[in-house]
Amino acid sequence: MTVSKEHLLTTVQVANFAADGLLVFPELIPDEINQEAMREIDEKLIPTGYEKSGQELSNIWKDSKGFGALFRLPQVEGIIRSLVGPSPLYDHHAFHKVGPRHEEGQIWHADNIIDPRQHFDIQLFYFPHDTPREMGGTMFLPGSHLRRIHETDIGRYQNFRGQVPIVCKAGTIAVGHHGIWHCAQPNHTEQMRYMFKLRINPTVRQRQLWNTDDLNDPQVPGILMRNHKWYGNDDRLEYAQRIKFWRFLIDDDKWDAHYWLTRVENKPERPAPFFT
Repeated sequence: MTVSKEHLLTTVQVANFAADGLLVFPELIPDEINQEAMREIDEKLIPTGYEKSGQELSNIWKDSKGFGALFRLPQVEGIIRSLVGPSPLYDHHAFHKVGPRHEEGQIWHADNIIDPRQHFDIQLFYFPHDTPREMGGTMFLPGSHLRRIHETDIGRYQNFRGQVPIVCKAGTIAVGHHGIWHCAQPNHTEQMRYMFKLRINPTVRQRQLWNTDDLNDPQVPGILMRNHKWYGNDDRLEYAQRIKFWRFLIDDDKWDAHYWLTRVENKPERPAPFFT
């Protein structure tokens, strides 16, 4: 995957991804692709299943003018390249069609049941038509991606402080860390709701894959220390996890914000001077 620098994410954008586990790109996909993508869903032109899992993403849907064209857009390639690198692998995809007046919502869950890696996959959530609040869409919980859970352990909860529903125009894409907590919402309209989800795996070490011209942007520490509120007194545990994640992304095991990890990593072995 060859991507020009202008289409790569910035350090500030990647810092927001590290803090929130989510980036949203409104109206990124042209309407002709949106319409074709919904046609491909309705006519079952894009089969689901795991038979292609592990293949390079570039080899999937080569003749498709909907989903294939979507993932060949330079802007989309730039997002993928910035987070998982060149030659990423197709994991699996799913079409989510929710009928009119579907009053039930999905329980909160994460998709990383057995996945405690610092390395990470991304999931692209694609909304090919306008999705107002009453149509539901997907609800995300920013900052949940590094809180490892077994898939539906959080299913007993109804709402979280700071949860974010996707309310968007056609062609919007949300990109989530594979661990982010999310759930589908009821569709209270008379229209069918469409959403497409794709999981992508890296094949390279995820180290400074984005446009690093702003690597030392002074906003970064503040972004990474964002308090999403829902975790209450566990905020410092979340900060520590994010610092570790950022160290992984920039390949600097000494980077710190507000001295959080430096103090707990202080384990001097130098003998104290002997006094008589």
